[in-house]
Amino acid sequence: MRDLTRGSIRGHLIAMAVPITISMLVQTLYLMVDLYFVSGIGKEAVAGVAAPGNVTMLVMALTQMLAVATVSLVARALGAKDKPAASRVFGQAMLLGMACVVATIALGVGAGPTYMRGLAADAGVANAGITFIVWSLPGLALQFVMAVVVSVLRGAGIARPGMIVQVATVGMNIVLAPILIAGWGTHHAMGVAGAGLATSLSVAAGVALLSRYLRQLGDIVSLSGLPRPDRAILATMLKIGLPAGGEFVIMVVLNSVNYALIRGFGADAQAGFGIAARVMQALVMPSMAVSFAIPAIAGQNFGGRHPQRVRDTLTQGLALELVLMAAMVAVCHFWAAVPVAWFTGDPHAADVAVTILHVVSWNFFGAGIVFACSGMFQAMGNTLPALLSSFTRLLTFVLPALWISQLPGFALIDVWHLSVASVFVQAIVSGVLVRRQMGLRLAPLRQPASEPPRTGAPA
Repeated sequence: MRDLTRGSIRGHLIAMAVPITISMLVQTLYLMVDLYFVSGIGKEAVAGVAAPGNVTMLVMALTQMLAVATVSLVARALGAKDKPAASRVFGQAMLLGMACVVATIALGVGAGPTYMRGLAADAGVANAGITFIVWSLPGLALQFVMAVVVSVLRGAGIARPGMIVQVATVGMNIVLAPILIAGWGTHHAMGVAGAGLATSLSVAAGVALLSRYLRQLGDIVSLSGLPRPDRAILATMLKIGLPAGGEFVIMVVLNSVNYALIRGFGADAQAGFGIAARVMQALVMPSMAVSFAIPAIAGQNFGGRHPQRVRDTLTQGLALELVLMAAMVAVCHFWAAVPVAWFTGDPHAADVAVTILHVVSWNFFGAGIVFACSGMFQAMGNTLPALLSSFTRLLTFVLPALWISQLPGFALIDVWHLSVASVFVQAIVSGVLVRRQMGLRLAPLRQPASEPPRTGAPA
């Protein structure tokens, strides 16, 4: 275990954010690699592989629910030096994760085809998307198991194992993608199905690697088989996790609205949007990594009753977020065409993607503030304000976007400008809410500590 209640907060943030960034970047490479090799098949295949990104985001919403609750409760328990409580959280998190594995496969098989047919610009895109969903579904389901183990480690201040596993799995995906998609060496090209299969096999290998780390967690937490459901812990996990998962669900809704709005502009527009979305997802990873480090650092200090260190974690986190986002905005404005060219040679799709990167990259500043505040809400064990902040985007983006799409002369650029405005509104709301919550939650930490709970979830 790494004690985050001592030492430089900025040092802890950077030390955790670097491996988390690498983990997230290589995880994003899953779809990047798939898009690269699928691009040789045609723009319908590119759009088909990109469109199920919403399904991936929905799974991420659920894994985020699990991860946020696990990191928050484990970090606070370990900060209070209560390892048995951390072990109980680990067991219940794994139980909940296995239930999500079963639910993901069932829902993917049942609802995936209907979803793609309703979203795609034409039959070719729909068929490609359905094929990709079916073959990548096992990999998506196994993400829940990975999320639990990585989150327990992160709550203990350990980020390196997650990075190692992610690098290994993406390396395997890079090797498998040309073999399965293009038929390198086998002369049996599976196309889009190969992209999904490569992802599933790679994630399965990652789970196998993480099983080794499970045996090394004995000095932090222990797990001997799946426990019986503990209502108290599960209720606390859901209370923290559901709003955090709701944030990602809102992101799925926003992305789906974008796809619906550009549907009438054809496969070129959908392919361009899919490429730009993947590029932006990669660029914001360092900033998101800082926000993922905040709950562990602030959470341990919250559990250890160090209110000033909790405040300093937010201050240092915000400073790092804004510096990183400024660098990413510069990349989008001066070199946007470079990453776009990796994924498409179609001039119309490329023009859409570059335009999106030029305009929507201004979102990064507001998003950095939102990320940092969200991490602090997680550390304090109250993620409802973060959900309320995200909900403002439904009011300031979705409703106006649907309205202007009915006006004469509607153009895609109108959607991107509206997106930028809505994110800055969300950033303001997040700042106000986090200041209020810190005032309420940190005040009791200045009082003498009471006896820690002996059963159930950490207080």
